[in-house]
Amino acid sequence: MAADILQKFVADGAISREQLHEAQDLAKAKKTSPAQMLVMLGYIDEKELTAAAGGGPALDLANLTVPDEVIALVPVSVARENTVLPISATERSVTIAFADPSDMGALQKLEFLLTPRSIDIAAASKSDVQAAIDRHYGGAGEGGGGEDTMHTMLTEITETQIDVSGQTLLANDDGDEDESAPIIRLVNLIISEAVKMRASDIHIEPFEDRVRIRYRIDGSLVERDSAPRRMLAAMISRIKIMASMDISEKRRPQDGRIKTRAGGKELDLRVSILPTNHGQGCVMRILDRDNIKIGLRNLGFGEENYKTFQNIIRRPNGIFLVTGPTGSGKTTTLYSALGELNRPDRKIITAEDPVEYYLPGINQVEVKHNIGLDFQRIIRAMLRQAPNVILVGEIRDKETAEMAIQASLTGHLVLSTLHTNDAPSSITRLTDMGVQPFLVASSVLAVLAQRLVRVACESCKQQYMPDESELEYFDITPDEAEESTFVKGRGCNKCSHTGYRGRRAVFELMGMNSAIREMTFKNEPAQAIRRQARLFGMRTLVDDAREKAMAGITTLAEVQKLMRASD
Repeated sequence: MAADILQKFVADGAISREQLHEAQDLAKAKKTSPAQMLVMLGYIDEKELTAAAGGGPALDLANLTVPDEVIALVPVSVARENTVLPISATERSVTIAFADPSDMGALQKLEFLLTPRSIDIAAASKSDVQAAIDRHYGGAGEGGGGEDTMHTMLTEITETQIDVSGQTLLANDDGDEDESAPIIRLVNLIISEAVKMRASDIHIEPFEDRVRIRYRIDGSLVERDSAPRRMLAAMISRIKIMASMDISEKRRPQDGRIKTRAGGKELDLRVSILPTNHGQGCVMRILDRDNIKIGLRNLGFGEENYKTFQNIIRRPNGIFLVTGPTGSGKTTTLYSALGELNRPDRKIITAEDPVEYYLPGINQVEVKHNIGLDFQRIIRAMLRQAPNVILVGEIRDKETAEMAIQASLTGHLVLSTLHTNDAPSSITRLTDMGVQPFLVASSVLAVLAQRLVRVACESCKQQYMPDESELEYFDITPDEAEESTFVKGRGCNKCSHTGYRGRRAVFELMGMNSAIREMTFKNEPAQAIRRQARLFGMRTLVDDAREKAMAGITTLAEVQKLMRASD
């Protein structure tokens, strides 16, 4: 907010010079603007301030409903970060409500984003804009966020006086920790809001002047309101208490787990604390047990891959590997397979680091490096338990790989994961670890590579026909295009105006045959194995994604992202 506007309030007698100086001093200490501090102190009404900055009356957004096509012009991350809201549009211009009309940085971003349209500025109070953003972009998810919203909670806490350690925010008037304490309500709100918005992760990241809060939704990070920097200690302390961590340890990384209930579900949160140069950062992975109950049939397999997969997991011995980067759904696929195999006549033991989901009827063992309980030791011990099926959370080194192979050669079905980009690369990855090629060739049954692509929103997707150049780029013939259903998401409240809602796995399943075993034995490169697998009918990740785009499940834009990653 420009300083001359504040001086005008002094000249008009709305505030005294002493009140302005007081606000300026407090603003420096609390790292906010003098204008916002004047509002917080009650010396100026927020709407008066907005009107003065905009050169006219502040716009009332309380009863305003903006069309979806207008909201879709400005991404939710831009709207929240800059506290702006598109309210109307023509072919030539867009009217934007600004909480701070003098914010040239926000204006330049929007001009770049909306070119060639021009921007008409309308002034509105910050609280009105934030409430309208929550209302139009989905806020805390479908159904709203109840009485508390993120920005109202942050406003309440900003006005609360706290000591350096943040203890006031964690306690009630008697000094005891209380569920009604502001920081406890805020952390609970962050978790419940993330669940309602279908987030897989919550990121709390400290910077020099703020604490950024972001949710990962359908694989993409979405920024929420930032908290003042001084709230970091209290937020991290509260999360550590919930996760049974050491509050006094601030120099080393820590891991923990939170059991809680949100959105009518029992949830596990895997918590990671990492010290950074601006303080301790936190990531909470939301583990929803419903995600692993979808069953093999609903994972997204094509008919041929589904039958092959069913045959593989019912083999009495051998190794079946699932590969892909972190967050590609490997755990969901393996747990779904265990769900199919979990019968009274089979004994299943898992070795995991850590145990993500607790499965009834299955013996799960967690790796604990601090007492020497690693994958190799667990596998050696579990073989004495006479299991039928073994799950090894991840093969990371030669010792674990060799133990898993020995288990498969002695009559056990072994399921495990690797971090490789495609299925053929898993073979060469094992030999690169130091495993003898003849052991790999004789033990591996099949390798499944997978990724997650976003699903077009059912509420707003529209059919269209790609032009000839686009069809040629994706190697789709005109005849195939005529029989296909191509869609794009227009953007709506249900999908937070992204055009996507949910994700679906795409697969690349390579079964081992005599030719590929011979190539593995000869230690041939992954490219040669890949060519051979394709000759035998293996469909690649891109092939599977393209089929799903042609069926109207996902979009060609998602296929393009996968093609770039595969180059």
